[in-house]
Amino acid sequence: MKKLLFVGVALTALFGGSALAAELKRPPPPPPAPPPVFNWSGCYIGGYVGVAFAQRDAIFTDLGNSAFGSYSGGVAGPRGNHSWNVGLDNSAIGGGTLGCNWQPYGSPFVFGIEGEGGYMKLDGSAFDPLINSNVLVTAVRASPDVLGSAKVGDWYGMITGRLGYTWYGWAGAPLLVYVKGGAAFVPVQASVLDQCAVTAAGCGNWLISTSDSKTITTGTLGGGFEVALDRFWSVKGEYMFIGLGDRHLGTTCGFATLASGATVSGGPFCFDHDFSGIHTFKVGLNYRFGGSAYGY
Repeated sequence: MKKLLFVGVALTALFGGSALAAELKRPPPPPPAPPPVFNWSGCYIGGYVGVAFAQRDAIFTDLGNSAFGSYSGGVAGPRGNHSWNVGLDNSAIGGGTLGCNWQPYGSPFVFGIEGEGGYMKLDGSAFDPLINSNVLVTAVRASPDVLGSAKVGDWYGMITGRLGYTWYGWAGAPLLVYVKGGAAFVPVQASVLDQCAVTAAGCGNWLISTSDSKTITTGTLGGGFEVALDRFWSVKGEYMFIGLGDRHLGTTCGFATLASGATVSGGPFCFDHDFSGIHTFKVGLNYRFGGSAYGY
C-alpha cells in the first residue's frame, strides 16, 4: 500500500512539474493593437455659409474739376473738395472649397492649399450731405441730392495656403486648428448720380451720372478649426479678413450738364472712392475623396 502511494506521488510530481514547466515556457499573449491614428492627408471638396461685413464705411471724395472745386452745390457751390461716407450693408455669404492636405509621417502638423469661391454682396448708398449756408447755394440746392452708391462683391474668390496642428479633441474626435492666408479677388463698384435739375424741388441745377468698377487682387488672412466626423466627413468654423483697406477705386469721372443740355465748363467732374477691409465668418462641411484617413 505504501509503495502504491509513493508511486502515485512520484507520478503526480513528474507530470505536474512537466506541465508547470511547459506553462512557464509558453510566450505571453501579444498586447492589443493600438487604435488607428487619423491622418489628414488627402484632398477634399466642401461647401459653406456665413456672414460678411465691412470694417468701416466707404469714403467718397468730391474732387470737382479744373474750374470748380467740387460738384456738389451747383454753379454757386463751394470751391473746396470734401468727402462723405457711404455705409455698406452686411451680407450673407456662401460657396464652395476645393483643397488638399499633407500630414508628414509622425508629425502633428498639417500643410495644405485651398481654393474658395462664392457669393458676397455688400452694398449701400448715401447722399452727399453738403449744404452750404450761403444764401445762393441754399436757394439752388436746399437739400442733398448727389447720391453716391458703392458695392463690394456679387462674387469673390481666394487661393490660400493652410498650416495646421492636429490632436484628438473633445470626445476623442480628430481636431485640426489652422491658420490660412493668401490672395483674394473681389470686384468693387462705385457711382455718383444727380438727376434733379429743378430748383423749385430743392435740387441743384447740374446733372451728372458716372460710375466705375474693377476687380481688386489683395491679401487675405485668418484661421479656423476642423473636426473629423468619420474617415470622409468633417465640419469647420472659420474667420477670414479680406484686406481692401486703403484700396481706392481711383476716380469715376463724368461730364455735368445743365438742364438745357449744355456741358458745364472745366472738364469732367471726378470722385475718389476708398473701400475698407471685409470681415467674414463661416461654417462649412467637407468631404474627403483622396488619401487614407487612417495610417500613413
